[in-house]
Amino acid sequence: MCGIYAYRGISEQSSKNAVSLVLKGLKRLDYRGYDSWGVAAMAVDESGTPLSAQHIYLEKDAGMVPEGDTVAAPKCLVAIGHTRWATHGSVTKNNAHPHLSSDATFALAQNGIVGNFAELKKELTAKGYRFTTETDTEVIVRLVEEMLKKGGALVEAVRRAFTKMEGRNTIIVLTKDGTIITARNGSPMVIGLDYGKEGREKKNPDLSMLKNIYFSSDTLSFAGAATHIVVLDNGQMAVSDGSTLEISSMKTGKKVGVKPVISTMVAEEVNKEGFDHFMVKEIHESPTTLRAVVQQNDAEFKKLVSAVKKARTVYTLGSGTAGIAAAQIAFYLRSIAQIQAIPLIGAESDSYFKLFHKDDLIIAPSQSGETADVLEVLELAQEKGVKIATLVNMQGSMMSRMADYPFMAKAGPEMCVMSTKVFVAQIAFGYYLAHAIAGNAEKGVENLRSLAKSMESFLDDSKQLDKISRVAGTLVDVQDIFLLGKSQNVSIVQEGMVKLIEGSYKHAHGIPAGDLKHYAITILEKGVPVIFAVSNDSVLGDVVNAAHEVKARGATVIGVGYCKERDGVFDTAITLPDTGDTSGIFNVVVLQLLAYYLTVKLGNNVDKPRNIAKSVTVK
Repeated sequence: MCGIYAYRGISEQSSKNAVSLVLKGLKRLDYRGYDSWGVAAMAVDESGTPLSAQHIYLEKDAGMVPEGDTVAAPKCLVAIGHTRWATHGSVTKNNAHPHLSSDATFALAQNGIVGNFAELKKELTAKGYRFTTETDTEVIVRLVEEMLKKGGALVEAVRRAFTKMEGRNTIIVLTKDGTIITARNGSPMVIGLDYGKEGREKKNPDLSMLKNIYFSSDTLSFAGAATHIVVLDNGQMAVSDGSTLEISSMKTGKKVGVKPVISTMVAEEVNKEGFDHFMVKEIHESPTTLRAVVQQNDAEFKKLVSAVKKARTVYTLGSGTAGIAAAQIAFYLRSIAQIQAIPLIGAESDSYFKLFHKDDLIIAPSQSGETADVLEVLELAQEKGVKIATLVNMQGSMMSRMADYPFMAKAGPEMCVMSTKVFVAQIAFGYYLAHAIAGNAEKGVENLRSLAKSMESFLDDSKQLDKISRVAGTLVDVQDIFLLGKSQNVSIVQEGMVKLIEGSYKHAHGIPAGDLKHYAITILEKGVPVIFAVSNDSVLGDVVNAAHEVKARGATVIGVGYCKERDGVFDTAITLPDTGDTSGIFNVVVLQLLAYYLTVKLGNNVDKPRNIAKSVTVK
C-alpha cells in the first residue's frame, strides 16, 4: 500500500529536475495506491543555490499521479514523493502526503499504519500540538517535532519517534537543506545507487563514484537507472546529504556497512504495446510466462524438491490472489506428488502458529514479496525453525530475502492492479514442482510448454476472444454471478470470482460444485448466470450433473473448458483444447478475459480498480 519515491542527484551532470524524475517514479508506483499524490522538493535558483533556508516546495492533490511534466515546479536538486492508498482520513488534497512540519523545515511521507496513532495524537494534543489533517502520518510529523525539543539532530529525532510508534511503517523525510532520511519497520524501502558506466560491474564500488541516489518502495520504479541496489532491513535508517549514504540501526544508532548488490533489473519500456489496457496485454503474456517459470536454476530447484520431500508438513501461504494460488499449489502437491500440503490465508493463520514445527516447510507465493500479513506469519514461523520457500515477482523483496529457498516468478512487470500472468506463473510453478517431486520433472515441463502453445493459439484467435466478449455482454445487467468447479478447478473458479469482483464491482461467488446442493442451489433461479470451469478428468461427470441441476432451476449455464453447447446442458460454451491436468490453468485465463471484457463494458477503470492496491503492505 502507498508508494514512496525520492531522487537525489550527486554530480552536476545528474542534477536534473528532481520533481520531474520523482513524478515519473511515482507513476510506476501508482499500482500501490492512487487516491492522491504529492511531491516535496528543495527548490534552487539558476545557480543551484537553495532559494531559502526554510523553503520546501510542496505540490499535492487528490487523484492519480498526473501524466507528463504537468507540474510547474522550480528547478530542484532533490525531491521526495508519495502516491497514497488511504487508510486514515478521506481522499482529499489536505490528507495527501507529504506533510510539512509546523515550521516547514522538513516534509515527511509514510507507507504503513501507526497502530497507536490515537494514543499518540491525544498525548501530543495535550502538549499543544495542532492537527490539520485526518491522517496518522501527521502524528509522526508532530512526534518528530516533539523529539526535536529534547535536543539533537533531526536524524536522532526520527529515530526516537520510531521507538514510540507501533505497527509496520516506513517513512521518508526531506530536510530544509536537502538531506533525505528514511526509516523502515515493515513496509518496503529499497535504495538504488547509480555508479555510472565505470561502476556498473563492480561488486563494491566506492561511494565517491556515485552519480545519483534513488529511494523507492520497489526496485521496478528505478529499473535501468540504478546500477546497484541496497535493501533497507527492518529497524534500519538511511541518511544521504548528497555526498554520503549512511545506514544505521534504529535501536542502537550504530552505523552498519552499505552493501550494494549489482542490479539485475533491466530498463524496460513498460507500455501497452498496442493493447487497450495493461490487463489484457498481461493476459496475452501468460504463454511466455509459462515458458519462463520452468527455467529455474536446476541446482536450487532440486534443493527445494528435496526439502519438500523431507518436510513433515508443507504449508502454502498467501493472501488475496496469491492466497488462491497457494491453495492451487497445495492441490497439485497433494494430487500429483502425494505431499501433505495445507493452504493458509495470511490473515487467518493464527490457529496454526502453535502447530508449526522445525521440520515443516512453508511455500509462499506473492507478487510483491512485501505482503504484511504474510510476512508476519513467516516471521513467526522462522522463529520456530520452519523452512521457507518463496515465489515472488519483485527483486530484493523482503520475502525473498528471508527465504531459505527464494525463487522468482519471472513474469516481468505486471502493471494492472488485478494480477493475471503472475497468478498463472505461481500455479504453474506449483504444478512443475509437484511433478518434480513425483520424479516426473520433464513431464511437468513438457506439459506446461504444450499448454503455452495451445494457449497462444487460443489468444491469437479473434473469434474466440469475440465470443468471450459477447458472453461478458450478457453479464452487464446482472447483479449476481456464480462460478462452480471441482478438483483442479475449485481454486480456479475462486480466482475467477476475485477477478470479477475486482473489475466489475458485482457480487460473484465461487464455490465447489459438490457443495451446490448443500446451500447455493436455493438462490439459483431463472436468469441467474452460473459459470462452470470444466476439465476432462475423473470428476467430469460430477460437474456435468451439477450443471444439469442448475439448469433445472432455470439458471443460465455457461461452460468454460472441456464443454460444448451441443452437450445439451450449457447454454453457452467457451470450448478449449483438452490439456489434461493443466486445463485448470487454461480455464483461469479465460475467466480473466471474461472479467476484463465485463469491466470494459461497464466503463470501470480496468488497470486501477477502485479501493484496492496491488501491494498490500499494511494489515
